[in-house]
Amino acid sequence: MMMRVRGEAALGRPARVVGLRSLAAVLLGVLVTGGSVFAQGPTPASAAGSPPAAEFSRIVGRWVRPDGGYVIDIKAVVAGGKLVASYANPSPLPFYTAEALREGSALKLSFELRAGGYNGSTYTLAYDAASDQLRGVYYQAVARQKFDVVFVRSK
Repeated sequence: MMMRVRGEAALGRPARVVGLRSLAAVLLGVLVTGGSVFAQGPTPASAAGSPPAAEFSRIVGRWVRPDGGYVIDIKAVVAGGKLVASYANPSPLPFYTAEALREGSALKLSFELRAGGYNGSTYTLAYDAASDQLRGVYYQAVARQKFDVVFVRSK
């Protein structure tokens, strides 16, 4: 027994044919638009809570924690405040999530680590423009402890 997609019964087309045609149309759209058909969310400059591009550019760079040499490397900020970033302690680890947003006049960053035994440890940081530093709290999930931290820009 062949099932029919709602609205297709009158056309007499089986669901399989309709599904293949829909898939072909989507793939054609991806090829024509260069993949942007799947892009979701607003651009950083227009997203609610996301800082304008000029503020985003301030946080791009290599940041080092002087008390242990831990490194956050922010390569780019993309749509919706998502950060293209990595962590090193000293071996590189990916962030599970890495985001930037504006809360009032503050530029806030949040990072979550799940790889390499970090099990949900987080950094909640704010950019301090006066000192060009990232300041905030590191939550070490395994030990369930919080630490005040500072990252300085590596030159």
